[in-house]
Amino acid sequence: MAPRKRSRHGLGFLCCFGGSDLPEINLRDTHPLQYMEFSGPIPNPEELNVRFAELVDELDLTDKNREAVFALPPEKKWQIYCSKKKEQEDPNKLATSWPDYYIDRINSMAAMQSLYAFDEEETEMRNQVVEDLKTALRTQPMRFVTRFIELEGLTCLLNFLRSMDHATCESRIHTSLIGCIKALMNNSQGRAHVLAQPEAISTIAQSLRTENSKTKVAVLEILGAVCLVPGGHKKVLQAMLHYQVYAAERTRFQTLLNELDRSLGRYRDEVNLKTAIMSFINAVLNAGAGEDNLEFRLHLRYEFLMLGIQPVIDKLRQHENAILDKHLDFFEMVRNEDDLELARRFDMVHIDTKSASQMFELIHKKLKHTEAYPCLLSVLHHCLQMPYKRNGGYFQQWQLLDRILQQIVLQDERGVDPDLAPLENFNVKNIVNMLINENEVKQWRDQAEKFRKEHAELVSRLERKERECETKTLEKEEMMRTLNKMKDKLARESQELRQARGQVAELVAQLSEISERVPGTVWNEIDDTQVFRILDLEDFEKMFSAYQRHQKELGSTEDIYLASRKVKELSVIDGRRAQNCIILLSKLKLSNEEIRQAVLKMDEQEDLAKDMLEQLLKFVPEKSDIDLLEEHKHEIERMARADRFLYEMSRIDHYQQRLQALFFKKKFQERLAEAKPKVEAILLASRELIRSKRLARMLEVILAIGNFMNKGQRGGAYGFRVASLNKIADTKSSIDRNISLLHYLIMILEKHFPDILNMPSELQHLPEAAKVNLAELEKEVGNLRRGLRAVEVELEYQKRQVREPNDKFVPVMSDFITVSSFSFSELEDQLNEARAKFSKALTHFGEHDSKMQPDEFFGIFDTFLQAFSEARQDLETMRRRKEEEERRARMEAMVRGRRHPGKEHSGGGW
Repeated sequence: MAPRKRSRHGLGFLCCFGGSDLPEINLRDTHPLQYMEFSGPIPNPEELNVRFAELVDELDLTDKNREAVFALPPEKKWQIYCSKKKEQEDPNKLATSWPDYYIDRINSMAAMQSLYAFDEEETEMRNQVVEDLKTALRTQPMRFVTRFIELEGLTCLLNFLRSMDHATCESRIHTSLIGCIKALMNNSQGRAHVLAQPEAISTIAQSLRTENSKTKVAVLEILGAVCLVPGGHKKVLQAMLHYQVYAAERTRFQTLLNELDRSLGRYRDEVNLKTAIMSFINAVLNAGAGEDNLEFRLHLRYEFLMLGIQPVIDKLRQHENAILDKHLDFFEMVRNEDDLELARRFDMVHIDTKSASQMFELIHKKLKHTEAYPCLLSVLHHCLQMPYKRNGGYFQQWQLLDRILQQIVLQDERGVDPDLAPLENFNVKNIVNMLINENEVKQWRDQAEKFRKEHAELVSRLERKERECETKTLEKEEMMRTLNKMKDKLARESQELRQARGQVAELVAQLSEISERVPGTVWNEIDDTQVFRILDLEDFEKMFSAYQRHQKELGSTEDIYLASRKVKELSVIDGRRAQNCIILLSKLKLSNEEIRQAVLKMDEQEDLAKDMLEQLLKFVPEKSDIDLLEEHKHEIERMARADRFLYEMSRIDHYQQRLQALFFKKKFQERLAEAKPKVEAILLASRELIRSKRLARMLEVILAIGNFMNKGQRGGAYGFRVASLNKIADTKSSIDRNISLLHYLIMILEKHFPDILNMPSELQHLPEAAKVNLAELEKEVGNLRRGLRAVEVELEYQKRQVREPNDKFVPVMSDFITVSSFSFSELEDQLNEARAKFSKALTHFGEHDSKMQPDEFFGIFDTFLQAFSEARQDLETMRRRKEEEERRARMEAMVRGRRHPGKEHSGGGW
């Protein structure tokens, strides 16, 4: 199946490198470059640049780093040049300046590890050899790396990893060996050499089987980096399959999920390991084939979901670590995007992939009227016949079916599998082509049969039409006879009516003649007007009027005709859209008129919830809908429910703009309440950092310590980058590896500057500010601004129109604009102030030339404060443990003294 392209989010923070250059695996430099004093006068610029270029060429820097180094002032270039040349000419380093020395020592260490038991001092010496090699691979000239590769130094390291015994596997030597491979891969030549070794990545992955969390982190950094190198992603998947067999995992990635869920009891080590695992998982999902192939991401992510990663992610949120949360957010963000894209293929908002019934219904609906539907039925029919007994050993047959489907979905047009092929020699394209050839022959046969049937159907249809024509002719003749009869009847009744009128006229004339011609008769005593008051003249007229009787009979005929006529619903809207519209209307439980009144009155009765309004906006009548509906407006009574709803809403002036304004009004306070705390967090955190005297005093102490460590009491640095703060916890004491420079800093503060220890109380808003993404915040504020402007434009338009009596848009939205504009203006002013304060904070700490965002900048201080608090707790724990040990020792001494009171004087006496 062809991959689906899409724009991807940057993966810069996912692994241990970033930017557009080839991956570079960063190591913490425990041996910073020591600048030497000038050993001679600075040569002229041309000669200096030639010498400096030779030095830079040996360092194998990226183009970006080369530009930065060449941009240094001449004094700094000469200082670096003298420093490196002095280091290369140091007679104490001649023995260790070539890789031969390290390769021999490491081969010897690998051979002797199972023959001797080394004490702590000897183990430290062995580790120092590996550490020195790691430093040499990073700092020595290019010829050192080339010589190391030629002497098969990588093979030496890999052999040591393969043959490592349990004690060495759990020691720092293991971590240092992985560090050597990382250092080698930081070099372009070394990186290519590692990737060219068929078993190298798989051997590195084996090092995940250790309890040393630092070793695991280093291995995951390498694997994550290799994912982003061309051709490296598939090597990593191969390595994880190799590790599945090596570690006897039930499924691939099982160990990683176990580690992600396991608690180490050491916060920093635990967070570092879990961050490295999430970084690796994101790299595996989104790099390589996952960069532009939705099917591959869904396939691989399903492995992690089946292993239970989602509840583990929810649990990891409890750590409240900004960096870890960033990786968790990225995982869930890409997952949500992919789920939405998959749902769009089925015209859905969400697909519950844990619901077998919903997935079946969607597939059934998608294929029901296609030529593939019989194939779906066949698949289901044969699945019913598959083995299904529990504990019957039939799992592998279902697994085979699963793998066949995976390969059909993932394999590209060239027959290449982005994941390792679950089935060898299974080329989907070739098999499909075979089926196409078979289908073509079948199609010709089917086509011929189809033509034969169509011909027969056409002949049958013509015969039916002939019969229908004959029937219609007879019906027409019968209708003409009926009409002629009705005409004759009408003529007779008209004649009767004329005759009746003549008789009435004659009677009236006679009556007139009697009253006039025979005075004194009985007619003089008769008053017919009194009888009119008693007679039911209307009934009389009905009974004796031929004309009225004819009209009554005619009316009854029409009623019978209209009642017998079957009325068919009229629908011109797309069927799917109409169906979804009807579903929405059934949820609203309002008539069209009630919805119309709610829109006109700006929902004063709160009949339209926010989510319902959002759905209504999806069913705004489009121009094509309105044109079609206008053509049939004379048939409104026949319109289907959805069509009539759209027609009646289209009669509301600016219906869409009204709905948008109403939805914006309902959501405004909620959106404002979400944005305001973020703005305040940036503003308050910036103020706290600038105003904190204790923080400034502590930075002063750290600078003094750093200058002393680099060049003695009078160091040359006047400050340092704030990012360096979090490296303090990683600098370990050479005497006690459990004590870091951060522990030592706190001991200094406790002794000489105890007030600084209260520094966290001055920086209470850092955690919230570290979570704020300024770009997203500014985007949301911009959306609010545009929304208010759109409401104002619509308000001006509505003011110029003649309004219906119930139309309350103008008064309601006028009040809303007055209040909301003031609230939004306050938010905008706060945001501008927060930007200014944040910029001032960057300048205050010497970071004005950086492009750090608030989440990164505040995150540095937040992480440092967390480490600071943990280190204080560590020291308190150490003190309590020491006091407990001293107390126990005193108690034991007292017990021994009571048991042997004279033992110390046993040399003299009786």
